Amino acid sequence: MAEEAAVRAQAETVRRLKQDKADADEIAKEVAKLLEMKAQLGTDEGKHKFVLKTPKGTRDFGPKEMAIRERAFKAIISCFKRHGAEVIDTPVFELKETLTGKYGEDSKLIYDLKDQGGELLSLRYDLTVPFARYLAMNKITNIKRYHIAKVYRRDNPAMTRGRYREFYQCDFDIAGQFDPMIPDAECLKIVHEILSDLQLGDFVIKVNDRRILDGMFAVCGVPDSKFRTICSSVDKLDKVLWEEVRSEMVAEKGLSPEARIFSILEQRLEASEEKIRTTETQVLVASAQKKLLEERLRLISELWDAGIKAEMLYKKNPKLLNQLQYCEETGIPLVAIVGEQELKDGVVKLRIVATREEVNVRRESLVEEIRIRTSQC
Repeated sequence: MAEEAAVRAQAETVRRLKQDKADADEIAKEVAKLLEMKAQLGTDEGKHKFVLKTPKGTRDFGPKEMAIRERAFKAIISCFKRHGAEVIDTPVFELKETLTGKYGEDSKLIYDLKDQGGELLSLRYDLTVPFARYLAMNKITNIKRYHIAKVYRRDNPAMTRGRYREFYQCDFDIAGQFDPMIPDAECLKIVHEILSDLQLGDFVIKVNDRRILDGMFAVCGVPDSKFRTICSSVDKLDKVLWEEVRSEMVAEKGLSPEARIFSILEQRLEASEEKIRTTETQVLVASAQKKLLEERLRLISELWDAGIKAEMLYKKNPKLLNQLQYCEETGIPLVAIVGEQELKDGVVKLRIVATREEVNVRRESLVEEIRIRTSQC
């Protein structure tokens, strides 16, 4: 039975590797097509040059940036769950009439989509209107929810300051009828917990009550129809001089710069030169001699089936030194080494990359030993 299970595991591993190779081949074909198209369009001077780039106001996130993002999301989601919030998700686009009713003059910043099946659609501008629509549709009167998703604004981007046309919002809302200021106090506590956990440095939380601001506007003679547009200008007072804000109110209306945390984290980590791990791999399965590919495949399959995050180099006979260097470069903490002697003795040599300590572990105890070792990292 054990041999049969091992054969099945080996066959599944081979199937996975073949699928990965097929996917890689397909990606390579698509890249080749794009490069060929670029070469053809760029030969004649009169033709439009084909440029491979992201749309204005957007960016790609590589492994390093995604690791930073996931670290931030982990802290944010952990806090939201700690406070008992449920999670929801909504479509990336809504009916145009649902979105445009709320934003007033900001509706010009909404991305409209072409007529799709008789419906006029727009990309969501924030997560507030979709949440309100969700509550109304489902007749929900009380909910504590969080929603982390991308939103889209047809704005003038300032990417050096973290201002994009496509970006994430992390929303936390307590909807319902409650005694005054109790939910508000919890929301302030959540903001403090998250910003402290992310270690962004010193920060100040400012609380705004629209009722006070609206009262000030009313006393100053601002018409009701102008309240929203003037509010967005007042928001700039701690960023630019009063003269600039006054000019904006009187002349052309603009928008205040926005900074949502990823850009700040990236800049801080860049300055600290902290090494960012881009995978969560716990162990690399390696071999000390040649002709041990099948043994590596068998062992890594056992680890995957046990829920261990494992990798191996995609070579038949990789040098042990190259395998160890790969762990040091990528931050993998452990190496599980199989060799002829280890196979005879029924053990696996487990190497701790940071200290270069090596211990022999019984094959049946390897999974538990890896879990213990990685929980201490």
